[in-house]
Amino acid sequence: MKLSLISLALFFTQVNIGQLMGKPIRKTHTSLYSSGSGKPVQTARSYFDCLHSKNLLCSKENNHEEIRVLHRKLALQETLEHLNKELGAAKDIELLRTTTMRKIYVNANIYAVDVDNDENWNSHPKEAMVVQGKQIQYVGTNAEAEKYYREGVDEWVDIKGYTIIPGIHDVHAHPLEASSSVGGTCHLSEDDDLETIGQKIKISGCANKQVGTDWVLGHGHSITQVLHYMNDSNNRSPKAILDEAIPNKPAIMMEQTSHSVWVNSKALQLAGINRDTPNEPGGIIWKDSNGEPNGILLENAGISIMELAMEPNAELDQYNYEGLKKGMKALSMNGITSVCDARSFWKWGHDKIWETLLQEEPDKFNVRAILSLWAFPEELDDQKQISELKKLYTDNNNSRLRKCQIKFYSDGLLQTTTAAVLEKYKINLHLQGLEANNGMNYFTQDRLAKYISQLQNFDINKGFDFHVHTIGDRGVRETLNAIEQNYDAQNPWRRPRHRLTHVELVSKNDIPRFRKLDVIADFQVAGNFTLPDSKSEIAELVGWEKADQNIPVKSLVESGATVTLSSDWDVSELNPFIGIQHAIMRRDRWSDQSISVKTALELYTINPAYLMRQEDKVGSLVAGKEADFVVINVDILDPQMKHYIANTKVFETVFQGRTVYKNYS
Repeated sequence: MKLSLISLALFFTQVNIGQLMGKPIRKTHTSLYSSGSGKPVQTARSYFDCLHSKNLLCSKENNHEEIRVLHRKLALQETLEHLNKELGAAKDIELLRTTTMRKIYVNANIYAVDVDNDENWNSHPKEAMVVQGKQIQYVGTNAEAEKYYREGVDEWVDIKGYTIIPGIHDVHAHPLEASSSVGGTCHLSEDDDLETIGQKIKISGCANKQVGTDWVLGHGHSITQVLHYMNDSNNRSPKAILDEAIPNKPAIMMEQTSHSVWVNSKALQLAGINRDTPNEPGGIIWKDSNGEPNGILLENAGISIMELAMEPNAELDQYNYEGLKKGMKALSMNGITSVCDARSFWKWGHDKIWETLLQEEPDKFNVRAILSLWAFPEELDDQKQISELKKLYTDNNNSRLRKCQIKFYSDGLLQTTTAAVLEKYKINLHLQGLEANNGMNYFTQDRLAKYISQLQNFDINKGFDFHVHTIGDRGVRETLNAIEQNYDAQNPWRRPRHRLTHVELVSKNDIPRFRKLDVIADFQVAGNFTLPDSKSEIAELVGWEKADQNIPVKSLVESGATVTLSSDWDVSELNPFIGIQHAIMRRDRWSDQSISVKTALELYTINPAYLMRQEDKVGSLVAGKEADFVVINVDILDPQMKHYIANTKVFETVFQGRTVYKNYS
């Protein structure tokens, strides 16, 4: 910006904007010097100047007051012309006012999470913060903050003792998939068995309400209910139930974890799936004792058939666009100012939906976002996919949208025995292709290593950070191995910030490797299944020793690794305060994987800011960083409030200095 900040400050100090917008102009007149070119902006200091001037305007036979008014108008017009010329897009004088105005937040309880300068930041809350435009100017005491205040220019905001924390980062969520109505008009219940769901689908008529595609889509049933149903050999096939409910249209019902789908015969036919169809990489076609597909497709087999239903078209794109806007609102309502879309299906045009929203309605795009571009395991031409991913790469750190992460699945899910484990499962579902009963891979270790070698640093200061789904301990180990094959501690280029997400089972031998290899561990604990009460379900699958150490947040934190918390919305609740509540509750008589509220807040703010390569901009509330923060009704670090954290209410969310959500009722 060429316009002198000094001259701009003079302008707003001497001439109140409210007066320029229609109220009387002050009698004192101050010249505005320096327009960037070095030339002063000429203004008439008094009507006497006009009387002695040869200006044509002054030669008119007007009385002194008319001359004075005309010259004030001329001065204002010249000033605005210079401002518009120098500031470009800032044509609206109200916008210009707000970009220079300060907001002075006082009487607050501010947890700055300033880990670099105050290790015990939780014991030293601040009471005031000064924000100008996007930037934080000061964080500290009310008395010092008051010195920044300029009467008639700045806004004084009394927080009335409520708590302010940095904007929440959710580095593993699915805002588009969770919010788009295309995802399904048949809303299913986790509590219902398959026969009950089939009857409800018929009664509801949801098959006639689908938008964006000719297929019928639904979601929400439980994989546990599917497995219970399959255990009874007297039950008819799931495919038959859905055929009866939806006989004439292809139908796909995605279960709650998104790791399997339930389809009818019409869908199988259009996908070309029959008794002779082999499993593709990362996918399992569940077949009955006669070798016929039974209508349950696990892992990537479900994603592949969904791709047929989600073929991009204008109607589908519009519904996804509107859905993403709803998702943005949900993020702001929950205090989230930065997000990673954990699975962006670029072949389905999902990345274009994000780009279009930012371009067309930037005021609705109120987060810093990174898209984790999906690596399609069924694409057997790896060099082709690597080339395509390079073309999609963007990483302008000043942009609200970047495409600089790739999402890989190493393995599947524990409940379906598709997560890759080091020792055999305690149960056996007799899935075709999984005869070893130790899980499966979407990408093998060697194949993943090939992608890492070609994409983590493919040009000077260009490279993808890998976002890898790992649930089983074998999946974790193989992913760490692939990263280690390409690890260079002396790398002078862009240092990778790879992360493993979920990380439910980890061998004790692999825990120190996260820190050694600079790998981030990203956990989700908002779901009730992550609490000690649910360990018996895990023990049935992998034994009590592993169940006791399931989701080892505390172990990874204590190892010195960088650790983050996220939601996996809409598999779990988006509300980060539920995640914080659960993070401090993961303790029983046999194990302790709980952490403090202080640590949990760091894992939702400054640590994920590092993961997103924006720790220099946000993640803590310190002078010089951008103003992303949240006002909440609960002092979550007060020990007396530890049982009430999940009930925390977001009063206000501020993104880049601008309030994007506000509800103090």
